[in-house]
Amino acid sequence: MIDPRTPILVGCGQITDTTSEPSSARSNVAFCAEAARLALADSGAAIGADALGRTIDAIAVLEFFPDVSPRFASPFGRSTNPPRSVANRLNAAPRQQIYTHQGGNTPQYMVNRFAEEIARGETGLALICGAELLRSTQNARKAGLAIDHNEDPGGEPVRVGDKRFGFSDEEARHDLKAAIHFYPLLENAIRGGRGRDVSSHMAAMGRLFARLAAVAKANPLATRREGYSAERLATISDDNRWICFPYPRLMNANAMIDQAAAVLMTSVEKAREWGIPQDRWVFLHGCADGVDTWIVSERERLDASPAIRGCARAALDMAGKTAADVAAFDLYSCFPSAVEVAMQEIGIAEDDPRPISVTGGLPFFGGPGNNYVTHSIAEMMNVVRRAPGSFGMVTANGNYLTKHSAGLYSTQPTRGPWRRQDPKTLQAELDAGPKRHVDTRPAGTGTIETYCVTYGREAPEKAYIIGRLDGSGDRFVAMGDDDPALMADMLTNEQLGRRVMVREAGGRNVFRPV
Repeated sequence: MIDPRTPILVGCGQITDTTSEPSSARSNVAFCAEAARLALADSGAAIGADALGRTIDAIAVLEFFPDVSPRFASPFGRSTNPPRSVANRLNAAPRQQIYTHQGGNTPQYMVNRFAEEIARGETGLALICGAELLRSTQNARKAGLAIDHNEDPGGEPVRVGDKRFGFSDEEARHDLKAAIHFYPLLENAIRGGRGRDVSSHMAAMGRLFARLAAVAKANPLATRREGYSAERLATISDDNRWICFPYPRLMNANAMIDQAAAVLMTSVEKAREWGIPQDRWVFLHGCADGVDTWIVSERERLDASPAIRGCARAALDMAGKTAADVAAFDLYSCFPSAVEVAMQEIGIAEDDPRPISVTGGLPFFGGPGNNYVTHSIAEMMNVVRRAPGSFGMVTANGNYLTKHSAGLYSTQPTRGPWRRQDPKTLQAELDAGPKRHVDTRPAGTGTIETYCVTYGREAPEKAYIIGRLDGSGDRFVAMGDDDPALMADMLTNEQLGRRVMVREAGGRNVFRPV
């Protein structure tokens, strides 16, 4: 017997559009509603998709990129209440109208949260959805189109999630404020921990991401289906130029896409009431949420994630499973470092033949902002439905390997009442871990722990390091002094462990090799 309050996922929908012209009719909220209708139809409910949509009592819309980053701000307007705009299009009147804060972890976090509410009998049918239209927006701007996406459906959405910036004042003082800075810094730390030189590590990253590219090639919803080889990914060329060393273009998430996804959650009891066939049911066997040391430069290790390790362990323990029982993974894949650390912490060997992505990952499937993991979950539902009784794990990551969530999925029913470990238990364990002190006024000599070099269209522009001071052992953040010879040297010679002199100049810490 399955407990009637057991939470289940019953519908999923995904859209990738690479050809449609921009229009006022398709706003972010309208695109969300399109994906939601696919998810409602996917449920196969006997009462019909429209009637099922009217019963939705909780909607969570993943924050749109134009509302997160000035870089992606849209000139065409927005909804003042995205979840209500979506609900109106579905003729629903949900009790909960949530517009999340930013974070790639948020879709899985909302699945975990709604599962608890459903198990307590507080929520009947929950919709999680999101959409990005950066391709269309870019095209509309270039064409000078007059598009209007403004709407005011009234009310204020509830905001859920952690809205803090992912960087410290000290990091921001040195212009370290973006994923394209932090993940390359993490990558070189990973390379150092594995004892590789630059060329051998580039080849390893190419092999890793070629696995994702192969999945994308077979996925009709992927935006890059060329099936890039490992050599192609690791070779610098006109269309694979450096973005931020050690990452060329094809090792970065591809955000300039039009993609939408939605998933539906309810209880076993409600699914039976609405006539949703059992072959549509997917059970959440395990889940967890956790946050690593918030500030990257304060982390004890730059090549590890205690939170990913803890989330995977908690989700597997909840299900009574081990990593060996998982048939497929979708590991968050914005950059190679995110995948490498997740594999290390979960215990997936580099030569493990199991899928590490079921979509093709953010560089090749597409990187639709905060909503990528909704696609991961939707596709994992399809994967486990095609292989009844198998288990699939989704990991989700926000900021800079900072905010984490995990989910373990299967069509196999869970046993007994659905309960998860209190997330505060894992978080207390993570918070008790060591942190590094960062000296904001370093002076003297030290050693480079990791580094990166940012690029413009044609040439390197800035060099950044995280180092450790002699004597105190404190961390410090510093920049190069814009010397082309220094940046050229950093691109051709090993910098890990290199001795430097650091001083303050012009309100920033500046380093020079000694």
